[in-house]
Order: sequence, then structure tokens, then C-alpha cells
Amino acid sequence: MDLVPALEEPLKKVLGPATAKVMAEHLGLHSVGDLLHHYPRRYEERGQLTHLADLPMDEHVTVVAQVADARLHTFASAKAPRGKGQRLEVTITDGSGRLQLVFFGHGVHKPHKELLPGTRAMFAGKVSLFNRRLQLAHPAYELLRGDAEETVETWAGALIPLYPATAKLESWKIGKAIQTVLPSAQEALDPLPESLREGRGLVPLPEALLKIHRPHTKADIADAHARLKWDEAFVLQVALARRRHADAQLPAVPRKPAPDGLLSAFDDRLPFTLTDGQQKVSKEIFDDLATDHPMHRLLQGEVGSGKTLVALRAMLAVVDAGGQAAMLAPTEVLAQQHHRSIVEMMGELAEGGMLGGSEQGTKVTLLTGSMGTAARRQAMLDLVTGEAGIVIGTHALIEDKVQFHDLGLVVVDEQHRFGVEQRDALRGKGKQPPHLLVMTATPIPRTVAMTVFGDLETSVLDQLPAGRSPIASHVVPAADKPHFLTRAWERVREEVENGHQAYVVCPRIGDEEDEPKKARKSTEDEAEKRPPLAVLDIADQLAKGPLSGLRVEVLHGRMHPDDKDAVMRRFAAGETHVLVATTVIEVGVNVPNATAMVIMDADRFGVSQLHQLRGRVGRGSAAGLCLLVSEMPEASPARQRLNAVASTLDGFELSRIDLEQRREGDVLGQAQSGARTSLRVLAVIEDEEIIAEARQEATAVVEADPELTGLPGLRTALDALLDEEREQYLEKG
Repeated sequence: MDLVPALEEPLKKVLGPATAKVMAEHLGLHSVGDLLHHYPRRYEERGQLTHLADLPMDEHVTVVAQVADARLHTFASAKAPRGKGQRLEVTITDGSGRLQLVFFGHGVHKPHKELLPGTRAMFAGKVSLFNRRLQLAHPAYELLRGDAEETVETWAGALIPLYPATAKLESWKIGKAIQTVLPSAQEALDPLPESLREGRGLVPLPEALLKIHRPHTKADIADAHARLKWDEAFVLQVALARRRHADAQLPAVPRKPAPDGLLSAFDDRLPFTLTDGQQKVSKEIFDDLATDHPMHRLLQGEVGSGKTLVALRAMLAVVDAGGQAAMLAPTEVLAQQHHRSIVEMMGELAEGGMLGGSEQGTKVTLLTGSMGTAARRQAMLDLVTGEAGIVIGTHALIEDKVQFHDLGLVVVDEQHRFGVEQRDALRGKGKQPPHLLVMTATPIPRTVAMTVFGDLETSVLDQLPAGRSPIASHVVPAADKPHFLTRAWERVREEVENGHQAYVVCPRIGDEEDEPKKARKSTEDEAEKRPPLAVLDIADQLAKGPLSGLRVEVLHGRMHPDDKDAVMRRFAAGETHVLVATTVIEVGVNVPNATAMVIMDADRFGVSQLHQLRGRVGRGSAAGLCLLVSEMPEASPARQRLNAVASTLDGFELSRIDLEQRREGDVLGQAQSGARTSLRVLAVIEDEEIIAEARQEATAVVEADPELTGLPGLRTALDALLDEEREQYLEKG
């Protein structure tokens, strides 16, 4: 039976094909329901005009202002040689500032008649600069006449909603379209269970939609927001709770380590004791592995907090219990590095079945796409016979040809780099669903973890192991103070003279395959206009200039895997002084002797990426140094971001800053989801309490009624949220 016919009505039928096409293409709105959920970005108060004084350049703006004067000029031009060209200049004011509007050619007649001094109107257009003055050229406008009943009806009440608009569709046209569909809001099915809604004093959904689009007072807006935030948080958490509920029904083989097996032998040979944090997190993981449904756990750890060791102990426990463990790394460099460090940590325990290997040992196999045929065939044989208890690989592990003897645990490193399908394919290789441990070194604020990874239980490692050194970070303003950059290269030489090594990171490789990126438009100075600095150019300049005489090598993603491996080996062995690289070194690269890092064009990297990169130095007993080089001006947002990174080593603090700057749309709408973010009014950071409460309520609702049979409105809302792509995203999370 058709539950919500009015809200499913295509906009084509209601608004006509032309408007509907623009809405679909530019705003992603297709049905009446979509349009009702396209909320105002802010509200203009009739009495209080927008500040013309703070208009942003190059942005589409909507302002409410009064015409101060209007002048018609004639001029000669190529098109109108006899002085017949016409230009209308209108100055508008709002008390805070003045703004010039210009209209040309045939476009002058209508505004010349309508925009008389004293007239109030809404104007929309793109702010540009002409003769050092801000102006709007050919803005669209809507007169605000107090008498014409139609206009008053459209802009009812004292608050004028301003919608997220596009150049093709101004805010008030969207407002008029909403006026047309608003009566349908009465038929909106309420997704919240009545007891929850009443218990929390939230207004019904039809009322919330009415109040958000046509508020009479600020209290109306607050009521609507409070209600709509709950919808978003609750529906998302129900989706995740159902996912957890379904996972809990799946069978899995419990994996308990043997009392005197491989894990004990490994622990006995560790040269240090585990931190309290590592012990606590290991216990959580072992408890999960011992149950008969699959573990789904997210392990968050600061850069260098010893996550790999915790993951390795979990893998050894599974091997002890007769299963196999697979570790999935995002890049070949990282897979090789994990393989090398795990074999080193295990010593003879990694040589099971080999001469001189330990009785209790197992084989640790590497599988990547670029291995030779013979090595690959041997690796696959080790997996299918069960000879290899641990396999470390890239997505080559996922190919159909790869078979396991008994896959018990999948460890995914740096989760945000894997598409969801890839994790799912690997999980499908067990006879029963394997246990899953997802690791990330990008600290995720608690609420984001509850929202993005809400189907995973979370463990956090926040203690750094003993012996880790502090890292000093400084911003080097290359444009304002070129001598700072000269000093940076001197510091690198000093580190090398003291027997240490350094990284220099650049945003681009610099070979001809590098597309010249279109310069982003921004007022942030010329630094944005030139292409980002490139590894090959910088390596060359350094070797001939400030670092001449030192051994400088390059590393980037387009090198042949054997060459990459050779470069990393030479660097790890201390034969290379300075490694000039792209972000291929961002995760997992571990060279304790590397103490300095210079990040060129640091403003081109995200906050958490800079934090990751910085975590590559200071991994030994000597203090680390990280220099963030930027040509951005002092006051720019980019520089503020870099100052934030330089001022704290706390990844959780930085991830909050990062989020506040990127807004959560990017967090939820990561490349994995493919669908646009479902969050419109919910702010992941600010609405922490709502998300936590919604999670509790959602869990209770799903426990009581997993199929949601008694809540048709909630089912409908879930279907809308979990459109095809999003469904897969959550399914495979």
C-alpha cells in the first residue's frame, strides 16, 4: 500500500519540468519530500537588514536592502557606436554599508522602472570587484512591497527564509516552490515512536516542517531544529542498531588462544612490557574473539601508540586457536613494511615449518599485486593449505583466486582508505564470518565514531609507549620570512650531522603524468595560483642547493614497487640522509632514526593528514622536529589551520578542529558512501548529546522490534535514508 503518495510526488508534476530539472541537477531534489527537507540556511529579519559591510567575494549572496539612488548612463561601445549603450547603476544600502548594482543593455528597462529610490527588495547575485568597489552585476531581485498580498503571503511573517541556492535558482524561487508544496507536509509520516517524541517534548513532524519553512518567531525555528535533529540522529542510529543486531545473530567460530601456545611464546620474547592501554584494549579484543558471533571492533590509536602490536597479538591468538588471520593494508609500501616489522617482532616464531624455526611458530606470508608469479603462487598455496597462519597484503588478498584454509580474523589497517566492497569481499572468504578488527590512526571524535562507525564497538589507545620522544612543530612562513626557510634547511643538515635522517614531503610528484591542477579560486593570495610543489623538482633543487653533499632520494606512488622497496630499505638502513616523498609515507612507515620532517605547501594537506605525517618522526629516543612550510598570508584560514597543528600533538583535539572546518558532510559522505550526506541540521560535534541519546533509544527500539513492524513511519524514513548506495555502505561498514 502506498504510504506517502503526496511526499513521493515527483517535482516535475508539481512545479513543471523546467524548475524540476534545475532542482534535480543542481540541488539533488526530486520529490516533494526532498524539497520539504531542503531547509533554510538562515533567516533574514524584515526589520534588520543584512550587513552589506561583510559581503564575501565571489560568492552568491542574497541581501535585503533599500535603493538609495539609481542613475542611467549612456556610452559608446562596439555594439552601440553612436552612444546608444546604456548602463544602469543602482546603489543600495542597509545602514551598514553600500553596494552598487549594475545592469546593461536591454536589461536596464525593467529595473529602471522598478528600482526607484526608497524601494526595498531582496537582491541575489555573485559579489565581484570593479574599480575597487564591491558590486553585483545583473542581480535577480524581488520587490518587498508591503501591500501586494501575494508577496506578503510568500514572505509571510517577520522571518524571511534564505535557502541554500545556486546561480540557476535564487533563494526566493526555492521559497515560492516550497510555498506550493507546503500543504503536503500535513501528510508526512512521523518516524519517531510517539512515546519517544512525547517523552522528549518534540513537536510532530508536520508542525516541524511548517515551522522551519514559515517561522513566525525564533522559537518556531528552535522547535523545528530540535525536532529535525532528532529525526536525523535517530533514523541513522536505528539503521546502525539494526546492523549491529543482524551481526550479533551471525555465527562465528570462537577463537581462544592455547594456554602455552604461540601467543605466550611471543609475549615471553617481547623486550618491554605492554602499556596499561595496550593491556586493556587487548582484553576487550580477546573477550570478543572468544564469543560465538563475529567481533566488529574499531581500534583507534594515536600515531605511534602501538596498534600494530595489539593487532599482532590478536592475530597470534587466532592462529593459536587453529585459524588464520589476514591483515589488509592500503598500499604496497605499507604491506611490505608491516610484513617486515611483524617478522622482526616474531623472530623464529615467524618461521614455522622452516629449518631453525620454532616448534610453535607459523608462517607469515606477504601477498601483493606486484609479486612475481612464482612467489605469488607459493603464497597462495601457503594460504589454502593453512601453512601460513598470518598473511599480510594489499587488496590483492581480495581477488577471487585467493582461498584460505580457515580465515578467523580480518584486520583492516587505515580503514578510511578502503572501499566498503573490499572489506566485504575479504569477510566473505571465511567458512563462517570471520572476526573483524578495523584500525585507524586518525583519531575520530566519539560522536563521529558513533555516527560513521556506529556498527563497530570502539577501543581507544591513547597512551604513547615509553621511550617515544616529543615532536616540536613550527610553521615556516616562506613568503613573509624567506630566511625562516633557509634556516629550515640548515636544521635538516644539523640533524644529519648528528647522525639522523629527514623527510621532505611534497603534495605532487612532478612527472608529466601529474595533471596541472586548476588553481582553486581564492582570495588567499597568489600562493594558491601556482601548482603545488613537486617531489622531483624539490629533490633536484635541494640536492644542488641547500642540501648539496647529502644523499637525497625520492619516493612516490608511481615508482615500480621493487624500486620503492629498495628506496625504503636504504632509508631504513640509514644509507639515505633525506627522503623527498609524497604522502605515500603517511601511514605506518617506521624509521626510528628519522627525526626531522619538512612539509612543503603544508596548507595543501588536511589537518589529520598533517598529524599522520608528523607521526613519522620522533619514533626513536631522539626528539622529533616537524616544519610546516607555507606561503599563505598570516591571517588566512589556511595559516590558522597550520598554527592549530603546530600547537598540539593531541590527535583528538585536531580531529575536532578538522571536523569543524570541513563540516560533517565530508565525514559521512566520504568516498565510501557515494550518497550525499543525510545530515542537514544535525552537527556531529555540537549535537554530541543528541547522538548519544539517539543511539540508546535506537538500540532499545531495535531490541524490542528488530523488524520495526509497529513503526511504519520509521520504516519509511529508513528506506529513504538507505537508498541503494547508502544501504550498501552501512551493510558493509
